[in-house]
Amino acid sequence: MKQLLCLSVTLLALSPHSVFADEQQEFQLQSKAVIKEFATTLKGALVGAMKSGGPTEAIQVCNQVAPMIAATLSEKYGLEIARTSLKVRNPDNKANCWEQKVLKQFEDRKQAGEEITTLIVSEKVASGDSQELRIMKAIPTGKVCLSCHGSNIAEPVQASLSELYPGDQATGYQLGDIRGAFTIRKTIEQ
Repeated sequence: MKQLLCLSVTLLALSPHSVFADEQQEFQLQSKAVIKEFATTLKGALVGAMKSGGPTEAIQVCNQVAPMIAATLSEKYGLEIARTSLKVRNPDNKANCWEQKVLKQFEDRKQAGEEITTLIVSEKVASGDSQELRIMKAIPTGKVCLSCHGSNIAEPVQASLSELYPGDQATGYQLGDIRGAFTIRKTIEQ
């Protein structure tokens, strides 16, 4: 009887819903750590570039290094990691429908008084024979961001932006605006 009870408890603990809930919780924890790693690595590269060559060199970091950081972390953790925004600089970072919806929710929540640093959304979506785990975390506009994303961009910086990003939309931000978001996805085959 005791063995039967242990077996029943074990089977309940391993039910698909329980396993998936655990996987979703693990995904959220891992994603938050990966976002922190991405943000820290990118910020370090940008700060170094700003110190050595100013905003025009920092633009090169965003153009060349940021995608490599995302690709390296995606491969390292088996996730799809990116940055997106409602006003993209790099067209490769254009938000999909879900990301647009979440970014608009972030704006609404910010207007309602929430701190940008707390703006995070996570969900699971079923699609055919797979499920996708998704998470997004808002990116605040800091003072240093305004050199390249603000309203008053110096001419050499603007020239560099125009050359690398002819369709640039990512300007006009003010300190404390939501600049965009980190976005992570993981597909789970059922």
